[in-house]
Amino acid sequence: MNKTRMQIAAKVTRGTLAANILLSAFKMFAGIFAGSAAMVSDAVHSISDLFGDIIVLVGVRMANPEPDKDHPYGHERFECLAGILVAVILFVAGLLVGWNGLQTIIAGDFEHLAAPGALALIAAVVSIAVKEAMYWYIRANAKRIDSVALMASAWHSRSDGISSIGSFAGILGARMGFPILDSVASVVICLFILKVALDIYTTSTKKMVDKACDDETIEKMREIALAQQHILGVDLIKTRVFGDKIYVDMEISSDGDASLHQAHEAAQNVHDAIEAHFPKVKHCMIHVNPAQVENNMEDG
Repeated sequence: MNKTRMQIAAKVTRGTLAANILLSAFKMFAGIFAGSAAMVSDAVHSISDLFGDIIVLVGVRMANPEPDKDHPYGHERFECLAGILVAVILFVAGLLVGWNGLQTIIAGDFEHLAAPGALALIAAVVSIAVKEAMYWYIRANAKRIDSVALMASAWHSRSDGISSIGSFAGILGARMGFPILDSVASVVICLFILKVALDIYTTSTKKMVDKACDDETIEKMREIALAQQHILGVDLIKTRVFGDKIYVDMEISSDGDASLHQAHEAAQNVHDAIEAHFPKVKHCMIHVNPAQVENNMEDG
């Protein structure tokens, strides 16, 4: 992660952190003042966003340093780790959101439930609008710098917006004479949050392991290698995605009777072409195998 990329991620995260602080305080106040369990649960979800933003900011900073003696391949996986931690926090927040509502439903004492105040409805509408705007803002920047941690934060924001839609429906239903719907909304919100947490966790863990590039990318690398001068074949291509970077190990065939300098030049041309065509490639290792040119000509 270069300096510009880190600056973008830090700027986005600081902005969303400030917005989440204000929104969480407003939603918690509205939930308590208006007597809405759904809005209090929604506020708990927003508070989890605060911890998520902090983790993303720390993760991005930890992923930024250049490779060193102890970490020759860089620190990109810290960003994936940040995404996993966001998913865990989101999962725990989802359970907390649903627990209170589930207890009320199991108790079955619906007659004594008071309808939430109008302020809770207003808070839900504000939360939906703010969170959806935050989702698109963070998502755009996450795609711009290809950050898994920022993308996790974007979906965290959208899940909060979805939970606010559930809050709105439950609060509105409770105010229309069905107070149990406020608690039902808490449970529904919980399920949405758990689903998003699972998606973020899956995406982040996939980038923590050495997963290969897609077939289209590998085939394009093969075509680029074969297009270089003195390259007679591509014997092997191994790729792995490490954080947001790609590492390539390739074996090429060149004239077995060529000099060492010529073989090195052929490998260097392939190396430079691969890195030029694929900006995400951080490390490209080329091994040259000798090709039996004379035998191939005789077979023809």
